[in-house]
Amino acid sequence: MAECTHLDQVHDVRARTPDGCEECLRIGSTWVHLRLCLGCGHVGCCDNSPNKHATAHYHQTHEALMQSFEPGEDWGWCYVDELFLEPAPLQEALR
Repeated sequence: MAECTHLDQVHDVRARTPDGCEECLRIGSTWVHLRLCLGCGHVGCCDNSPNKHATAHYHQTHEALMQSFEPGEDWGWCYVDELFLEPAPLQEALR
């Protein structure tokens, strides 16, 4: 079973824009679901959203880990290893 090799990059982050996608709020756009970057606290919209800002943030920063920023969801994703992570890496790291 494959394991994420980037869990050491998880930081105890706070959402920079807790009310929505940082870029969508700035440009007046909408989103479907939100994702939290575990490297810096960037909040971006998911790949089902028109602008896909979470993935764009990864391509710009190369910060490998994100987790869902949706209430009640406890999972993450490693962009580099292309792995679904459950429970979310931040929650696991802080335990």
